[in-house]
Amino acid sequence: MVGLLRLGGILSALLLALLGTGLFLYPGASVLRDLGDEALRGAGIPRAAWRLFADLSPRYERWARGRLRSSRASALPLSDIAGTEWPLFGSVFYLWAVEELQAAWERDRALAPRAPRESARGAIEAAAALVLDPGQASWVKRHWGERDYLRRENVAYRMFLIAAATAEVKLLGERRHLPLLREQAEGLARELDASPSGLLDDYPGECYPGDVLTAIAAIRRADAVLGTDHRAFVARAWRGFSGRAADPLGLPPYAADARSGRPRGPARGCSNSYVTLGAPELWPEQARRLYALHAQHFWQRRLGADGFREFPRAHAGGDWYADVDSGPVLAGHGFAASAFGVGAARVNGRFDHAHPLAAQMLAILWPLPGGTLGGARLLSSASDAPFLGEAAILYILTRQPHPSARLVASRGGLTPFVGVMLSLYLGGGALLLLAALRRARFARRGDWRAVRAPRLRLGLLAAFGALAATALGLGALGLALCALLAGALAMPGGARSARSG
Repeated sequence: MVGLLRLGGILSALLLALLGTGLFLYPGASVLRDLGDEALRGAGIPRAAWRLFADLSPRYERWARGRLRSSRASALPLSDIAGTEWPLFGSVFYLWAVEELQAAWERDRALAPRAPRESARGAIEAAAALVLDPGQASWVKRHWGERDYLRRENVAYRMFLIAAATAEVKLLGERRHLPLLREQAEGLARELDASPSGLLDDYPGECYPGDVLTAIAAIRRADAVLGTDHRAFVARAWRGFSGRAADPLGLPPYAADARSGRPRGPARGCSNSYVTLGAPELWPEQARRLYALHAQHFWQRRLGADGFREFPRAHAGGDWYADVDSGPVLAGHGFAASAFGVGAARVNGRFDHAHPLAAQMLAILWPLPGGTLGGARLLSSASDAPFLGEAAILYILTRQPHPSARLVASRGGLTPFVGVMLSLYLGGGALLLLAALRRARFARRGDWRAVRAPRLRLGLLAAFGALAATALGLGALGLALCALLAGALAMPGGARSARSG
């Protein structure tokens, strides 16, 4: 028993040292390195985005190919938004990010040793194939019918198809889906143009103007590969986001009635950031006003952090909230509103907002050895879209100021929240290394015969180790790390763990 306990003590010391280094000190050093990147303060693609692209691409390819081989998509209930929508959203975010990385590389080939479309060809193919696979559309087929789901409304899903088919041509030169692309881009544009309000539903009775705007932008981007010209349609489409279609603040609402165009409730931070991210390429003049209104009513500095609120300051309540679109809302700060707000601020040239938001985002992402962003992974769906968060971050960090944007420089300072996160990383790592040192000393010189409940301690170490292995197999990284930490702490760390005599 003493031999087993000594071995368990050595193992626990090693685990604590590894966890302290990998879980705290490495992230702290990584964040400190990225905070000095000038591309966070202005135009250009941050180094963190290039690293994320290199780390994410092979993992995204493996996951997407596995998803294609499985039949899981056809078995999900309509209510499972994370299982049905998120895999396609993540794939489109990834493809859009690679388009921007490729464009940047073509301007400056010193940015990467190989063209992004070559180094990530497998991931591009897999992401596009996943979106374009009819087997992933079972939920919208149930909403709209097998015959009509590609011909009537169904805005978000048809936007996914247009975006993926466009990226396939731009990045790979693959033209086999051109007939589908033309059919969807032309058909959806005609249907939106003919709509009384300029809006259409995602699902029957559910219209989200942010998705409509993104679909309009996808149609406009498709012009580059189809040789079409939807500029006149885009100009007319502004009617779906202005006048009586706007909420009392003058912003497009989170949800609307597609028939009348009238808002179903107010604008929200998550939808505002999404709308103001896409609006400059469609309506540059109007986009400046939309972003100014978003900042006026939703920007806040609270509890040492800058960010966009999920609900406007005049709204009663909602400071502590969560749903599938907003993510967690803490003290008014919306996770989705602030994350997509980084991209919106960058596109609109507002680096006075983009810089502090990006710094906070990098600080909270918990970068781990091997390239995983722990914070993004925890907010994704482990079973259906484990890389949604990382794909969205890649998309956000690759956004560049629109040519029409009036640049506002960063003020240079970082928020106290960034300092708190750095203290957590570095302080947590130091404490775990100290605990590892104490356990290593006890393993060599401690009185193992006096340890309380030795069998229970060894049992806990083994049980938590098995739990960590199972969690890793299921993709639950956070649970695996917590289990390893709990198992290591179950072993004695000093004199207080033993009784004398």
